[in-house]
Amino acid sequence: MFVTFFHELKQAGVPVTLREYLTLMEALERDLAQKRVEDFYYLSRACLVKDERNLDKFDQVFGHVFKGLELMSDGIEAEIPEEWLRKLAEKYLTEEEKAEIEALGGWDKLMETLKERLREQQGRHQGGNKWIGTAGTSPFGAYGYNPEGIRIGQDESRHRRAVKVWDKREFKDLDDSVELGTRNIKVALRRLRKFARTGAADELDLGGTIRQTADKGWLDLKFRPERRNAVKVLAFFDIGGSMDWHIKTSQELFSAARTEFKVMEYFYFHNCLYESVWKDNRRRWQERTPTWDVLHKFPADYKVIFVGDASMSPYEIAQPGGSVEHFNEEAGAVWMQRLLGIYEHAVWLNPVPEQHWDYTPSIAMMKQLFSDRMYPLTLEGLDEAMRELVR
Repeated sequence: MFVTFFHELKQAGVPVTLREYLTLMEALERDLAQKRVEDFYYLSRACLVKDERNLDKFDQVFGHVFKGLELMSDGIEAEIPEEWLRKLAEKYLTEEEKAEIEALGGWDKLMETLKERLREQQGRHQGGNKWIGTAGTSPFGAYGYNPEGIRIGQDESRHRRAVKVWDKREFKDLDDSVELGTRNIKVALRRLRKFARTGAADELDLGGTIRQTADKGWLDLKFRPERRNAVKVLAFFDIGGSMDWHIKTSQELFSAARTEFKVMEYFYFHNCLYESVWKDNRRRWQERTPTWDVLHKFPADYKVIFVGDASMSPYEIAQPGGSVEHFNEEAGAVWMQRLLGIYEHAVWLNPVPEQHWDYTPSIAMMKQLFSDRMYPLTLEGLDEAMRELVR
C-alpha cells in the first residue's frame, strides 16, 4: 500500500524521491504516527511534500489511496462546532428537506428537534429515516455510514474511516492551475531574486563585529549595506475595456510585486503599446509619458512584465490608426518590437485561461511578437514566467 502511495504521488506530479520515501518508512518503524490515520497524514505530508503548491495534489492522492483504512485505535474525537453541522446539513439534505426545515423554523428549530429525538430514542433503531444515525439515511448520528466520519451520540468509533483532513483539502487554493491570490503571487515572484548589498552601511555585521572585536580586544562595531533584491522590474498593466473582468487579479499582482521588488517602475496602457503610456488613470489624457522616454530612461538590465488579456481587434496591433482610442501613427507591433529589441528579458502575463487563447487572433499575434513568452496568470504560469526572466 505504501509503495502504491509513493507511485501515485509521482503520477500526480508531486516530486517525491526514494530518499524521502525511506525517511517515511523509518519514521513508521519508530511508530511516530502511533497507528492513527490523522497522525500518519501529517507525518507523510511532512516527509514527502517540499513545496506548498503540491499540498492539494497530496491531499487528493492520500484520500484516494487510504480512504477506508481501518485504524488500530479509536477514531478522532472532537467537539463539532455548530457551523460545521450547518454546512454538513446543507451538503446532504435534499431541497425538499431543506424546505421542511425552514417550515420547522430554520436551523435553531432543527437543532431543538434533534435534541428532542435524542432524548426520545430509548433503544436501537436501524434503517429508518427519522432517528438520528442508526444505519439509516440520516447524515447525523450513530452507527450509520458517513465518509466524513462525523458522529453524534456514539460512544466509540466503528468504521474508523475519517477523512476530514485530506478530503477537506485546505490548500486547494495553492494548486498550480488556479488563479492567483496576493500571497500565492508573492511565493511565485520569489524566483525572480538576485540579492546584493547596496546603499548605506546601516545594518549590523554581526560576524564582522565578532571578528574585529576578537582581533582588537575591544568592541569594534561593523556595519554593512542591507541585503536587497537587486532585480529591477519595469511593468506595464493593460487597463480598461475587457480588462475590467480581471481587475481583482491585476490588483493582487500589482500589490504583490510592489512588496516583493524594491525597484519597480510601472505604467498603464490600453490593449497594445503605442507612442505614450501613463501612471495615473484619472489623468490619463492630461499626463502621459512618451514611450520613447521610457525606453531611454530605463536601461536594458530591467526585467519587463506586461499584464493584459491581449484581446483586441488585430488592427490595433498590425495597422497604423488601429487604436480604438486615438489615431496612432505607427502600428502597435512597431512599438512592441522596439521595446523587445531593448529588453532581452520580457514576458507577457495573460489572465485569460490558456485553453481560450486560440479563439482570439490578437492573443496569437501578441504571443508571436513575444516569441511565445506569454504565460497564463496562474501560479504555474507565473512560476514559468519568473524562470524565463532569470535566464
